[in-house]
Formats: sequence, C-alpha cells, structure tokens
Amino acid sequence: MRVREDRIERADGSPGVYGVVDKSDYALVIPFDGEHYFLVEQFRYPVGARYWEFPQGSWEAESETSPEMLARAELAEETGLRAGELRHLGYLYGAYGFCSQGFDVFLATNCTEGAPARSQEEQGMKVRRFNTRDLEAMIRTGAIRDGASVAAYGLLQLD
Repeated sequence: MRVREDRIERADGSPGVYGVVDKSDYALVIPFDGEHYFLVEQFRYPVGARYWEFPQGSWEAESETSPEMLARAELAEETGLRAGELRHLGYLYGAYGFCSQGFDVFLATNCTEGAPARSQEEQGMKVRRFNTRDLEAMIRTGAIRDGASVAAYGLLQLD
C-alpha cells in the first residue's frame, strides 16, 4: 500500500492537494450451493468489530496471477471450499474517491468442501452458510456492513 498527496489543478484553475491510497486489487467470491450462501466472519481492526462478509482478499506481494486464480485461492484459504465453476460478475471500485483499489466479483458454484488454510491475520475467522432470506435480513440489520459484499450481492441480483 502506498499513500500519496498529489498537487492538482482544479477545473477553475485553483491549486489543490488530493490524497490517494494506492493498493492492489482483490477478488471477492460469492459461494452459492443453490440454496445457501457461504460467508465468513472476522474481526476488522479499523472498525474494531466482527462482521459477516463474502470471502475476499489479495496477495501481499504483487503478483501476475489472474483474478480468477486469486478468487479460487481466497475461497479455499478462507472457507475450505473449492469452486467447481467460477463465473465473473463484474469489476467494482470500493472507494474511488480516495483509493485506486478495485475488486473482481465472482460467483462460485458446484463447490467441494475441504480444510481452510487461513493466514495468521485470519485467526478466529468463522464460516457459515445462510439462505437468501437470512442474508438479506443481515444486510438490512447491519450484520453485514461490508460495502463490497453488499455491492457484489447487488451485482448478482442484476445478473
């Protein structure tokens, strides 16, 4: 991650400063077995709380790996699920007002179960499946507050 301040010229010609966070893209996966969605719950340090979200992540080091390979790896790492089919739903930015990071959204189906291989930062992560009614109630009540997960679910509904 890199944080920078750029000197800019506004449309009216006045000078300004624009703060930018540059961060590698990530992949978000919506695992669905035909009846249930699989979500993970973990502690998110910046907000000091645990929330449910779809599996997602990137690699620390820059990589030439395709978004699909990253999605498959993150899904297996966090949930233990291996996607039989992976369909790309779209590409979004999470906060393009200050951050260059975007993310690819995938739908994973025909998954097989295995053991997760979580990183040290993912200790205490939980995985659970939810039906559509419960998932949507969690969005409405704030049990899911991850904007990327909510936006990805919206992409799925438009598919």
